[in-house]
This record gives sequence, structure tokens and C-alpha cells, in this order.
Amino acid sequence: MMIVATPSDETSEPTTKPVPAPTAPTAQKKLRPTRISGTWIAVLIAIVVLIFLLVFILQNGDNTTIHVLWGQFSLPLGVALLFAAICGAVLVATVGAARILQLRRQAKRLTGRPSTSSPARRES
Repeated sequence: MMIVATPSDETSEPTTKPVPAPTAPTAQKKLRPTRISGTWIAVLIAIVVLIFLLVFILQNGDNTTIHVLWGQFSLPLGVALLFAAICGAVLVATVGAARILQLRRQAKRLTGRPSTSSPARRES
């Protein structure tokens, strides 16, 4: 802040009043994360998860017998658990995809026009 002396109407002595100092140049705007940066972070997280998964499979290499309905087969324990997790993920993804399709059909019926995934493809 700068102090500027100004003459007073009542006395001959100058009075001082604060004057705001010029502001510093504004800091650069904070950059927003992009889709590519989000993808890069997801890839790094996936690499870490895969490393942990590899360690898990290598530590659980003992063979185990799996009984499914009338069949029976032998796999390493880590591989069998990984296979079970993948099957569970596929099941959840299938149910989720079916629900999304159901909601899109319902939205199409209510609005009377086709729903698109991108507003740029929508015709006016």
C-alpha cells in the first residue's frame, strides 16, 4: 500500500491517506484435467493392480480341484480365483448393459425421438 500526502481544507498541514498498491499480475489459470490425463492415471492404476494380481497368482500356485455342475478340473488356486472374479465382473457388466438399454428404450418412448450418445449427432 502506498501513502499519499494530500492537502487538507482545514489546516495547512498535509494529511495522509492510504492508496491501494497496484495489484500483481494475476496468477495463471489453473488448468483443468483432460480426458487424456484421466486415461493416463487410469493406465497407471491398472498397472499397479496387475502387478498385485501377478504377485497374488504367483503366491497361490498350489493346484486345487474345481467342481462345476457335473464337471471337475484342476487349476492353480490364484488362477481359479482370478477366473471367478472375471466371471463375476462379466455378469455385473451384462446386467448393467441390459439396464442401460432398458432405460434408453424407455427414454425413447417418452420423448418420441431416438436417443443418441452425443449431442453433436442429434438432428434438429
